[in-house]
Amino acid sequence: MSADTLYRLLRLRSEVFVVEQRCVFLDLDGLDAGCLHVLGEAPDGEGGVRLLASTRLVPAGRGFAEASIGRVATAPSVRGSGLGHALMATSIRMLHALWGVQPIRIGAQAHLEAFYNRHGFISDNKPYVEDGIPHIEMIRP
Repeated sequence: MSADTLYRLLRLRSEVFVVEQRCVFLDLDGLDAGCLHVLGEAPDGEGGVRLLASTRLVPAGRGFAEASIGRVATAPSVRGSGLGHALMATSIRMLHALWGVQPIRIGAQAHLEAFYNRHGFISDNKPYVEDGIPHIEMIRP
């Protein structure tokens, strides 16, 4: 990943998780280097590229026993456009292509449970609070 792409990725994640959701946490958790990042980009109108959405594919044994998809971020300006669903479907396909068809575990914000249900994830745990936001573990068998 180029320095410019890394900058855009960290900026989007900061905009969504730190600024919008007011979560004061260390985003750089040591997992990024060993993961694959799926990016949803579009031309920015000035000859460059704007990052609109991203996910992080984490191999099994890092974070969870199962492979996982995390750091799912969509720019507020494109929410409701279907980009988040397209990116999640692509992320699932890419994870399976990389590491074989296997269960995928996520730590989802509780208010997004229906979003993840549409992608085959089911609740697998009691709700918990992380960074002041209700979450739920989900698995896609």
